Amino acid sequence: MRVALVTGAGGGSLGEATARALRDLGWRVLTTTRSCAVEEDQHPLDLTERASVARLGEWVSSTTDRLDALVNNAGVHLDLRSKWRAPQLVDGHEVHWRTNYLGTAQLTRLLLPSLLDTATRHGEARVVDVVSKLHERGRNAWLWGDLAPYDSWAAYGTSKLALVHEAAEVERRFGGQGVHGYSLHPGSVYTHVADRGLETAPVLARLRRLAAPLERRALATPADGARTTVFCATSPEAVPGAYHRRSAVAEPSPEALDADAASRLWDATSRWVDGA
Repeated sequence: MRVALVTGAGGGSLGEATARALRDLGWRVLTTTRSCAVEEDQHPLDLTERASVARLGEWVSSTTDRLDALVNNAGVHLDLRSKWRAPQLVDGHEVHWRTNYLGTAQLTRLLLPSLLDTATRHGEARVVDVVSKLHERGRNAWLWGDLAPYDSWAAYGTSKLALVHEAAEVERRFGGQGVHGYSLHPGSVYTHVADRGLETAPVLARLRRLAAPLERRALATPADGARTTVFCATSPEAVPGAYHRRSAVAEPSPEALDADAASRLWDATSRWVDGA
């Protein structure tokens, strides 16, 4: 039985829908939530804490002897109203960068031995990074220095641009050994991802709850949004190293096509992962 790890699979989430779809295909699926785990194959994960990522890696290794797909779905998008005038720091890093990119990159590197072992024994394994079309708001120059003036949407976009690079670099470095990298935009999906972004705006949060029926009609369901993720995790038609949208290859931003930036970022990130 093939095994996947899907991060960020809380109730009503894209990750939960992805896990359900993979199980329907006969996979065993391990999942994570931000806080307490409520299912047997579930484990808590805080991407901003090195120790939490390390505990997850140990749990995966103790739970299964193969890992066919790592689906990096967990992430945050905060400050939806663009009110922040300075970055909110977590562990010394801008919160979107620390959560969406650095935490995910640490997890990917931690699980690479399991993925490589599975590829050797069973033919292939995959790393699937759920990104966003908003990666187009990111810039390679911001991978190396402060974004000034600060804009949280640009910071979010830069964290997703980094994940596009990460998936492409997994393919360049490990594709020949059977571990393939994919990135994707799942579409505009109705989930609870915006809830944390409105925590400091109770009036807007209440209005959003009142408007939820209309929002659900306008946006894709989590099950619809999960289709491209599942396509990248399972389909022979998914293209290794490429960015996908609507279960097909799509053109990412020009910034995302810079292989030199991707290589530099991989090396710099590996030093960060190994250095503390």
